[in-house]
Amino acid sequence: MLPIIQPVFGPEEEAAVLAVLRSGWVAQGPHVAEFERKVALRAGAKYAVAVTSATTGLHLALVAAGIGPGDEVIVPSLSFIASTNAVWMVGANPVFADVDEELPILTPETVAAVWTQKTRAVLAVHQLGIPCERDVLRAMCEERGARLIEDAACALGSLADGRPVTEGADLAVFSFHPRKVLTMGEGGAVTTDNADFAERLKRLRNHGMTVAADARHGNAVREGFAEPAWNYRLTDIQGAIGSVQMDRLDAILAERQRIWQGYRARLHAALPEIRLLTPQPHVQWNVQTGCVRIPDGKRDSVLKALNDGGIGARRGILAAHLEPAWAHWPRTQLPNSEAWAHDSLALPVFHGMTGAQQDEVVHALALALGYLETV
Repeated sequence: MLPIIQPVFGPEEEAAVLAVLRSGWVAQGPHVAEFERKVALRAGAKYAVAVTSATTGLHLALVAAGIGPGDEVIVPSLSFIASTNAVWMVGANPVFADVDEELPILTPETVAAVWTQKTRAVLAVHQLGIPCERDVLRAMCEERGARLIEDAACALGSLADGRPVTEGADLAVFSFHPRKVLTMGEGGAVTTDNADFAERLKRLRNHGMTVAADARHGNAVREGFAEPAWNYRLTDIQGAIGSVQMDRLDAILAERQRIWQGYRARLHAALPEIRLLTPQPHVQWNVQTGCVRIPDGKRDSVLKALNDGGIGARRGILAAHLEPAWAHWPRTQLPNSEAWAHDSLALPVFHGMTGAQQDEVVHALALALGYLETV
């Protein structure tokens, strides 16, 4: 089976883990702090707070922003379901907005179309690492008294106008799940330029404790608990892996670009009817997912054919309102979201993927679509 993706681990990660195990300190500690420093630098933020996943990061970001029961949060249905579920986790009401026809991201127009008197926040997703118009959305939120929270789960390493997509964000959230460009198995981080947010996020991930565990170790410092909260701490084992991964991030991004450009050349030549994900001209995309769109309602049959042939493709982007968990939820028309959900397909993109393996994928696509004679 050609994998959809596989983590890029080497002897450096192994050595980092071994050092943590031998240290005797495996809970959240200095390696997490070093990882946070590196994430903040790459995200264009003053602070980063590591957590157990992007989902828990979104949860804490919404809590820090003061979002709660009765509030409305505008969110794209076209996103991994965690984006919608995080709104539910704080007792607020998700309001689904449509996305652009050509790119799987919110636009100021689709957000404005569903804005109400109860809107307290917009959860803008940089889907597949493609930046949304966050500067315009931020201005809209500031003008109307709401918060912009950026779901940047997929976007580490993506640039817009040469800057990190989340630079200067009030609250942005990253994921380090194995499907992302960087991973330590699981994990997430919330970045911010707001010192008060950062300090509260650190408490919220640690039961509301006023003193971190590593600060208490060996000191006569008594902890206090400022508010009820959660245990969303990352381990130092994960922090050590993540820190090494951050050091190799540029190489990982370059490899993903190489693979995607190989796909573009092959697909343009062999299967021009397949629509390739094409970011905006001012964007440097991290190729978090090798997404294409399959014409004529054939996505599911093509996906099955690829999987049956040993190619680890996946459906591209789901739409929460089409899933049983949220099918009952009120919504307006979401035609672009439904089109993306029905025809997008994720192709294998993994470190070290060869040209021959890409040829295999394109051959299988041509066979599934009945265009084998053009290959």
